[in-house]
Amino acid sequence: MKNEAMQPKNAHASTAKLVRGSDSYVAAQGSVYRSGVSAESVGSSMLWLGMISLPAGRRTSAHRHQGHETALLMTAGKEIEIWSGAELERCEKVLPGDYLFIPAGVPHVAVNRSTENAEFLGARNDPAANESVVLMPELDDIVP
Repeated sequence: MKNEAMQPKNAHASTAKLVRGSDSYVAAQGSVYRSGVSAESVGSSMLWLGMISLPAGRRTSAHRHQGHETALLMTAGKEIEIWSGAELERCEKVLPGDYLFIPAGVPHVAVNRSTENAEFLGARNDPAANESVVLMPELDDIVP
């Protein structure tokens, strides 16, 4: 007989969960999200994983992610700009195949000046589909 203390309280939690592609939605900052793994889809308590798009010729609003880190892999598109820092003073050019890490609380803006949509695989340590975004309109006019 197996040790009862070793058995999960919820048998469903001891199995893998498949998530089929989901519908997209526009996040508060203006990028397009397609959630995969989230609190809502699988009951995740620490992780969100999904696809993020920034349409051609668009940019996000200035914002920060309060309390969570974000990791991105650019999977398609052309070059985009990531402006970051307290006054959005740093600009990095991101290309397909590049990884990007955004620490919690860092103000940033993503700009897609190309004619192709930019696509990313994204993960963060906030499992909610509607993440803890803080818009920073006072910084929006800094990025050209």
